[in-house]
Amino acid sequence: MYLIDFTREAIEDLEKLDASVRERVLEKIKWFRENFESVIPLPLGGKWRGFFKLRVGDWRIVYNVDLGKNIITIHRIDHRTRVYKRKK
Repeated sequence: MYLIDFTREAIEDLEKLDASVRERVLEKIKWFRENFESVIPLPLGGKWRGFFKLRVGDWRIVYNVDLGKNIITIHRIDHRTRVYKRKK
C-alpha cells in the first residue's frame, strides 16, 4: 500500500474547500491509495510535466509518485478551471 503525503499548499487547498467537497476529495484520496496499483495515472504536460491528475467531479488533485518509496505526494487540490494555472 502507498503512503499519502500532502504538501503545505495541498493542506491549505484542502482547508479552503467546502465541507462536502472536502469529504469527497478525502474519500477519493483514500480510495486512490488503496487501489493505486489498478489505476492508470493521467499525466500532465507543460509546467506540470512529471505530475499527474486525479479527478473528483470538477475538482482536480495534482500529485506525483515515488515508486521506490511507495509515496504519493499531493501538491494541489483545486477546481479544474484554476488548478493548472497555479504555481507548482
